[in-house]
Amino acid sequence: METSELIKKVRKIEIKTRGLSKQIFSGEYHSAFKGRGMAFSEVREYQAGDEIRTIDWNVTARTSAPYVKVFEEERELIMMLIIDISASENFGTSESQKKDIVTELSAVLAFSALQNNDKIGLILFSDKVEKYIPPKKGKSHVLRIIRELIEFKPTNTGTSISEALKYFNNVTKKRSIAFIVSDFIDSDYFHDLKIASKKHDTIAVQIFDKTETEIPNIGLIKVKNPETNQINLFDTSSKKNREIYSQWWENKMNEITTSFKKAKVDFVNIRTDESYITPLQKFFKKRESKR
Repeated sequence: METSELIKKVRKIEIKTRGLSKQIFSGEYHSAFKGRGMAFSEVREYQAGDEIRTIDWNVTARTSAPYVKVFEEERELIMMLIIDISASENFGTSESQKKDIVTELSAVLAFSALQNNDKIGLILFSDKVEKYIPPKKGKSHVLRIIRELIEFKPTNTGTSISEALKYFNNVTKKRSIAFIVSDFIDSDYFHDLKIASKKHDTIAVQIFDKTETEIPNIGLIKVKNPETNQINLFDTSSKKNREIYSQWWENKMNEITTSFKKAKVDFVNIRTDESYITPLQKFFKKRESKR
């Protein structure tokens, strides 16, 4: 992608997602992810309704008037975006492929964190960690993350959520908010997901295309595995084949959901042919109601 084209695309995503984060998600993000505690900020004169236990007796004694301590929430949170960039993430029949949805979603989350003065980091993975950007603050840092999501080309095509989580668990010492964005078709990541959940506030965001849920009757088709490049023929005119596939998908989704619940990980499901705004709003509100 040419530099001018990349800059235009980054700018377009910035305008859209920064606006969304300001108008919709910033306050909800703040409510869903509280800071580490309360820190002393200042003292002010006592007002009717203030709690007696907040009175600063030393200042009150010096001034001969009641003063209370004011506390503010300590933010300084770290949000890590752990993004699956394997070949399967390029699959999509709707106008927006998975990669486009993932980029916008990540940008919305990053700008929401930025507005709350939190640090944002990035891990891009296939069957290995392809790129790591340490957590930092600032608009230029968020724009760098967006550029990487648009432009970065993985060297490998496979998927290993487990490898990404192992790397994340090793490199991130402070408790963080971790958004893992993938289709989660990969297996064998439960152990590392459970470890991450114990150390960090971990959220799984599953992105999938509607054509992955069921196959239409369109006759004999070639099916290519984007991660292995293996091509097989599949007869979609066979009702039995379609039922077998539908059952496989349902079983896989149940397996994924069960894994998230066992690992005590919150999760969001987003379809590429639907807006990500509504499921993300529902998630934030659900998180807020738990607190």
